[in-house]
Amino acid sequence: MTLPACAQLPGMPMVGLGVWKAPSDVTAQVVYDAVKLGYRHLDCACDYGNEPAVGAALKRLFDEGVCTREELWITSKLWNTYHAREHVLPACQRTLDDLGLDYLDLYLIHFPIALKFVPFEERYPPEWTDNGNSGVMRFADVPYRETWEAMEELHAAGKAKHIGVSNLNVQSLVDLLRYAKVRPACNQIENHLYLQQGKLATFCHDHAMAVVGFSPLGAASYVGMGLASADEDALKDPTVVRIAAAKGKTTAQVLLRLQLQRGIAVVPKSQSAARLRENLDLGGFELDGGEVKQLLALDRNRRFNDPAVYAKGWGEPGSWLAQHGYPLYE
Repeated sequence: MTLPACAQLPGMPMVGLGVWKAPSDVTAQVVYDAVKLGYRHLDCACDYGNEPAVGAALKRLFDEGVCTREELWITSKLWNTYHAREHVLPACQRTLDDLGLDYLDLYLIHFPIALKFVPFEERYPPEWTDNGNSGVMRFADVPYRETWEAMEELHAAGKAKHIGVSNLNVQSLVDLLRYAKVRPACNQIENHLYLQQGKLATFCHDHAMAVVGFSPLGAASYVGMGLASADEDALKDPTVVRIAAAKGKTTAQVLLRLQLQRGIAVVPKSQSAARLRENLDLGGFELDGGEVKQLLALDRNRRFNDPAVYAKGWGEPGSWLAQHGYPLYE
């Protein structure tokens, strides 16, 4: 049994390696090990702060003949401070330079939030707020349409084979589809057992957009950030534990396989070689209809990654979000 293909975005492996929260001093080795294990999809971003380390791993892999550039699918993301038309292409080029690449397979707008521009030489990556993550967010009056049109320009210039979005809800996608000359190829969203976003995923698929789910294992990445509690760990959910035991698989494999069977690609992260191998080994089993039904019934609509929770100044008078909705996803 092989892994399902991505119906909406042929060529994109359905299982990738996410490098969010991977420290720069270990990222190069983790990426190198992952590709040698068989990963061919890397999910990167300016905001992760480790693209130079990913680039070092790619150079080593190419130099050693482990793989070619054409065999990899590499995604990165435009950060919020670069939404103005004149900053989009330079931001993409900075990512390409850090990765040591001529093009990206997929370039996404990371969040539908435009922040005050921060020059590269002042701070890179700029993070969410003034003075890194210790201040408040400063919003920029940049329409999403302006940013998307600039994304279309870099696509035409060959900097990204595909362009897409991240963290967009249905209404935002409807608006985008009204004016997009190049339709978004993908919407990357938080997606896991306790936040399944079924209607959003269905809308994307119905409109030929791939869905990539970040944080597919749920709360694990957020407990240390104070954004989730230990009892929200889907890896320990009794139903998941029972199904995993019956299948002879780990709970992580059950959670990831569920997303694949929903047509949602996953980008789990790990620094452990054993877990990297485990997260990729999803092709030898399938959840039956009853098991899928049991797992889908566990949805809590529990979001862990919402900037409204961890950034000050979100609803300040006159801010973009105060005018257009608070918090971001509701």
